[in-house]
Amino acid sequence: MPSRGVMPVVPVMPVVPELVQLTTPTGVPPATARQLTDCWTAVVNAGGAVIAPELPMPPVVAADVAPAVDRLVRGLDPLRCRLLLAVSDGALSGWLVLRHDPHPLVAHCGVVNHLQTLPGLRGRGIGTSLMTGVADIARGELGLERLQLSARSGCGLEEFYGRLGWVEVGRWPGALRVAPGDDRDDVLMGLTL
Repeated sequence: MPSRGVMPVVPVMPVVPELVQLTTPTGVPPATARQLTDCWTAVVNAGGAVIAPELPMPPVVAADVAPAVDRLVRGLDPLRCRLLLAVSDGALSGWLVLRHDPHPLVAHCGVVNHLQTLPGLRGRGIGTSLMTGVADIARGELGLERLQLSARSGCGLEEFYGRLGWVEVGRWPGALRVAPGDDRDDVLMGLTL
C-alpha cells in the first residue's frame, strides 16, 4: 500500500490506432480537415516540432493553421502525396504526410513530413504505429526503397526515429531558430526499406 501523499504509478496503456490513408482532396471530409487543424494547433502550441512556411511562431490558433491544412489537402495525390491518419475510438489521434516525387532521379525515395500525435496521447505508441505504417505503404504500395525526413534537434526525435531503424545521415547546425538564442540543428535522417 502506498504511503500517504504518494500516488501509485499507473502504467500508460498503449493505443493501437486504426491507420487510414487519404490520397485525394475529395477523400478528406470537412470534419477530418477540422480535426487535422485542431491536432496541428495543439501540437504546435505544446512545443511540437511541426512547422510549415505559412505558420507564425507559436502560439497559434486554428485560423493560423487551417490554410496549411487546406494546402496539404489540395495537394493530395495517390502517386505524389498521401496523408496517413491514426484513428483511435473514432477520433483522430495522430497523422503524417508521405510525399513522393516520381522524377526518375528520385523515384525510389519518399519523404515523411509532419508526424504528429495529440499531446494528451503521446507515449502510447501512436507515432510508432504511424511510422511503421508509412514504411509499409511506401514499400508495398509505392515500391519505394528509401525514406527521408528532417527533425529538429533537442526534442528527442533522433532517439525516437533511431529506435525505428532510421539513421542520421547529416545535419545543418543551428539551422532552426526556435526563439532568440535557441538555435537547433536540422537533423537529416534516412530509412532503407
